[in-house]
Amino acid sequence: MKKIFCFLLMTSSLAAAAQIKYPETKKVDTVDNYHGTAVADPYRWLEDDNSEETKAWVKAQNEVTENYLAGIPYRKEVKMRLEELWNYPKYSSPFKEGDYYYFFKNDGLQNQSVAYRQKGLKGKPEVFFDPNKLSEDGTVALAAWSFSKNSKYLAYSVSQSGSDWQTGYLMDVATKKKLGDELSWLKFTGFSWKGDEGFYYTRYPEPKEGDQLKGKNESPAIYYHKLGTPQSADVLVYEDKAHPQRFAGVGLTEDERFLILYTSEGTSGGELLYKDLQDPAQEEFRLLIPGFATEPSIVDNAGDKLLLLTNDGAPTYHLVLVDPKNPAKENWKEIIPAKAEVLQSVSTGGGYLFASYLKDASTKVYQYTTDGKLVREIELPGIGSAGGFGGKKKDKDFFYVFTSFNYPPTIFHYDIASGKSSLFRKTEVKFNPEEFETKQVFFYSKDSTKVPVFLTYRKGLKLDGNNPVMLYGYGGFNVPMTPGFSVSNAFFMEQGGIYAQVTLRGGSEYGEDWHKAGMLDKKQNVFDDFIGAAEYLVKENYTSSGKIAVKGGSNGGLLVGAVMTQRPDLFKVAIPQVGVMDMLRYHKFTIGYAWATEYGSSEKKEQFDYLYKYSPLHNLKDSTHYPATIVTTGDHDDRVVPAHSFKFAARLQAAHKGSNPVLIRIETKAGHGAGKPTSKIIEEAADLWSFSMYNMGVPFKDVKTGKVIPAGEKKAF
Repeated sequence: MKKIFCFLLMTSSLAAAAQIKYPETKKVDTVDNYHGTAVADPYRWLEDDNSEETKAWVKAQNEVTENYLAGIPYRKEVKMRLEELWNYPKYSSPFKEGDYYYFFKNDGLQNQSVAYRQKGLKGKPEVFFDPNKLSEDGTVALAAWSFSKNSKYLAYSVSQSGSDWQTGYLMDVATKKKLGDELSWLKFTGFSWKGDEGFYYTRYPEPKEGDQLKGKNESPAIYYHKLGTPQSADVLVYEDKAHPQRFAGVGLTEDERFLILYTSEGTSGGELLYKDLQDPAQEEFRLLIPGFATEPSIVDNAGDKLLLLTNDGAPTYHLVLVDPKNPAKENWKEIIPAKAEVLQSVSTGGGYLFASYLKDASTKVYQYTTDGKLVREIELPGIGSAGGFGGKKKDKDFFYVFTSFNYPPTIFHYDIASGKSSLFRKTEVKFNPEEFETKQVFFYSKDSTKVPVFLTYRKGLKLDGNNPVMLYGYGGFNVPMTPGFSVSNAFFMEQGGIYAQVTLRGGSEYGEDWHKAGMLDKKQNVFDDFIGAAEYLVKENYTSSGKIAVKGGSNGGLLVGAVMTQRPDLFKVAIPQVGVMDMLRYHKFTIGYAWATEYGSSEKKEQFDYLYKYSPLHNLKDSTHYPATIVTTGDHDDRVVPAHSFKFAARLQAAHKGSNPVLIRIETKAGHGAGKPTSKIIEEAADLWSFSMYNMGVPFKDVKTGKVIPAGEKKAF
């Protein structure tokens, strides 16, 4: 009888999803009128993250999700293998401050990386700052830090449970003792030191009780904090009461002559002002670059002139020299002209300029003199991403990191005078990267635009249409998606999967034209590119629709939500993470209003029309077979508030028809992603890979023993 019962469990496992009883989610009679169009919002009550009803709903949903995940036959084995892969030392590049080199290291499974320092490159490392001691569960993280001019003091901030809110502190570097200074309600800020006496920073007004994680963040102000004084004594440097929804931040040039003020009305477009601190007659900021049609940033100054990186007149960016006293465009002197490849950044170090370009989303770096003469191209190991170029004017060397999908992060030492790169530290991972390969393919999207895709998989892959694929993308906010190593993705490739990363429009990989082709009323291009990538992989026999999982976070969560509603037949698994799912109300929470420059706003008729056409929440259709879906969010996400995911999951469960599970995984004491402890990262990765493989019918293979656990079976007991 026991054998018969176990057999029934095994054979009925694939139909288990049809038997899932989802929590009942009440509907309220809420209807909004958008320019003559009535739009129902029956799950509006889930926007209140403080209500007992919402908390009960979260608990009930998590119980259903946990029960489902617990039934996956190899969930435990997946987590164990991920822990094995994750458990290796991880280092950051060293950087010099005063007499010490500083670097971060994670022994393997530490929740937060630890800051070390050592005298000289051969000195003995000592622990300088250990964030793991800030909390028992690792959910308090170091958010930002900055050394004073002569490296006597350190200003740093910490965040709790993944929130964007930060609290600032100071440390005496010599003794490593925390000082009495404490700064509250910091957000989206660093610390720009003036000598060793004090620094500039940005803070927001204290939010109302209960609104800390969802209320609008408006009216940022810039202050100067003097060492050893209370925050109440900080000097107001800048605020703009007439424009409370503008962002503001400041930074000093390396020689501390110029204080640069950057303001923006959203995630695109900026305005620059400056103050020459050597000019006693200049008491107020003066306009340098008017806003908000271009993307300007100051690299540094050259005496009384400023080096400006801008896309004004150059969609792929160029570097120009600007006289602050005569800043009109016709007076600019071009230092590094624009070319076909997009100029992502320019940094300084040792008296030189280092220009980082993207060629088909892969890094190219060149060294120039300060007047724009090419010195050399810095030879990199291959197709991949590199960062960390530059340092202080007095430096003779620095360190940079190179990585790719099958190339774990590797630290190189660079001699500025000779241009020689030498291996400094190789990452020792617990699998063989030589067994995998990366290639870049191109396909043509719906409107005939050529779009690249990076594919990484085990060598010897057979194009039999049966390979499981994880398709990943972002496509927005001028953010480039470049090659990078991931232990989590390595696990999937080890299991025979293909990791595919699409270079979608909306990013900065090909300059501002590429960005604009995926924003506002052109946003559908991003979804078409992603759908086109999946169709290409099917057409070329890499995979089939029953073996494709799609994943993306934040704006990438919106991407997944949109494509799964537009083409539910094309994907087997969908994982929208911390996504922007309600495109009609996103601007009403925290900093959501800033995204209107990228998305548009439902408050404008013409923008409402296209937002409503693709908004994931509003395009779920009743009685539709949707992919197996697991929505993820965090209860402390104050970037993209969890209400987006709550409402989308509730509507999806009501609309979905079929045996595929549609679940939501709500992490506690977690936010948008930053600062998440290693333990939570591994747990989430184990759940998402288990869910994906199980629903694609992919077995788990123990790489050591060769044991195979089929996807369609429940464990015997």
